[in-house]
Amino acid sequence: MTSVLAVPVALAVALTVSLTGGVVGAAASPAAAHGGNGQGNGQGHGHDRATLRVATYNASLNRAAAGELEADLSTPDDPQAATIAEVLQRTRPDVVLLNEFDYVPDGRAVDLFRDHYLEVSQGGAAPIEYRYAYVAPSNTGVPSGFDLNNDGTVGGGDDAFGFGAFEGQYGMVVLSRYPIDTRGVRTFQHFLWKDMPGALLPDDPATAAPADWFTPEELEVVRLSSKSHWDVPVRVGRETVHVLASHPTPPTFDGPEDRNGRRNRDEIRFWADYVTPGKASRYVYDDAGRRGGLHPGESFVVLGDQNADPLDGDSVDAAIDQLLDHRRVQDPAPRSAGGVEAAALQGGANATHRGDPALDTADFADTAPGNLRADYVLPSRDLRVRDAGVFWPVQADPLSRLTGVFPFPSSDHRLVWVDLAVRG
Repeated sequence: MTSVLAVPVALAVALTVSLTGGVVGAAASPAAAHGGNGQGNGQGHGHDRATLRVATYNASLNRAAAGELEADLSTPDDPQAATIAEVLQRTRPDVVLLNEFDYVPDGRAVDLFRDHYLEVSQGGAAPIEYRYAYVAPSNTGVPSGFDLNNDGTVGGGDDAFGFGAFEGQYGMVVLSRYPIDTRGVRTFQHFLWKDMPGALLPDDPATAAPADWFTPEELEVVRLSSKSHWDVPVRVGRETVHVLASHPTPPTFDGPEDRNGRRNRDEIRFWADYVTPGKASRYVYDDAGRRGGLHPGESFVVLGDQNADPLDGDSVDAAIDQLLDHRRVQDPAPRSAGGVEAAALQGGANATHRGDPALDTADFADTAPGNLRADYVLPSRDLRVRDAGVFWPVQADPLSRLTGVFPFPSSDHRLVWVDLAVRG
């Protein structure tokens, strides 16, 4: 069932809300809105009609209590939101996944962010208009009714289906300048962890039984996604690109059972299975009951803060390699000069890292884990990559004011973008 909500006539759009989320649609083509920003050095540049710029950005637009983000965005005066908007205006992605954007029903927070920030010049940058957006509920803060962390009490963020102080905290949104295929959207918020064959379920180290951290009753309700997994098809001219959006839990903040590390690995594995035709994805079911993954030949881009570095940090069994080494996935390896500079200046854990700091996308604590590659834009191999980068300016660049150092003016993550060749 769908319903249509009225919006200001000046926007010339209609908001269609489905059972799982909302999509904004408009007839105008975004091609005319493409423009150069000329930053270079992994910060974005001009792109033409044959190029689709896809990005992921953990924007840290989360708040401590329900309603706070909507209140902050209801005026044009929130400095963090203005800085995030300027990053988007400078890099100008055509499609972007924003992680850690608190979920508000009916897309109200998204509309406020567009109206008061994105569509208004920030710091002299040209406004940017995203006529289409997809938002849907998140598992964060949704009470499970069980003692999932085994501390003897029921309640609080650690016992929710996904960690959160309230329902929808740390949610996500897809913004697009191209139409979203509303009927083709699939969500996997309710997929049960136990239903993944060979799931890496956590084990209680105090017992001899395997994989017994959760009781049988808990396994009947425990969900795989800490937020959700979305397949959002975007129509670009004659092509459809499936945006595979997620934000796996950090592989920390647990105990010797490593339930978050194991969950992170399986959340990443979900997409690796989903893009594999045949038996590997046959177990998958979405929130509408439809089974299976992508069909052979369908184009996709995996987006999101995966909370997993291939060489450093705390992820389990090099979890992200499940995607990086996948035969249908290519890694454009976006880079920045700012990441190299930051690792050298900050030292600490960065000095012992094995990974190339040019690939880092997150500026974490210098003691541990140090800066990491956590955020990914991973296209299917049938899509031709033209360019890629991480928006992390060096300190001598005037735009470094947008990323800064702790306490960050925007986020501790950096926007990651990839340019893809498409048929108009």
